[in-house]
Amino acid sequence: FKVHQFEEVSSSAINLMSITNLNKPKDAFEQLEDEEGTKQGFCHIRIQQRTGRKTITTVQGIAPEYDLKKICRYLKKEYNCNGTIVEHPEYGEVLQLTGDQRQQVKDFLCKVGIVKEENCKIHGF
Repeated sequence: FKVHQFEEVSSSAINLMSITNLNKPKDAFEQLEDEEGTKQGFCHIRIQQRTGRKTITTVQGIAPEYDLKKICRYLKKEYNCNGTIVEHPEYGEVLQLTGDQRQQVKDFLCKVGIVKEENCKIHGF
């Protein structure tokens, strides 16, 4: 008896369902276009635990037209930390900085205009 009621509800729900959501564009990244028309992805700033109390801050998703070496050099001098650029097979070039530099890196990237505020995500703790 309960199975029969469920079939009636599901069939009526299917009849009421609209298929307008299926007409969305196939490219999911079209929503991220800037006003200039360039596609801007997300920038992910993460923290990784090393041995003991030591941590590493990783920055992934900076557009390839920016020179990561110059950004790394500036951040190292400004925040008194060490840093390097690592080639990751899945994420591309990733910037690594020693210590917890997440908020400072986000503030710098947004202030300079490399990444928009809403496209910058901070992960960890």
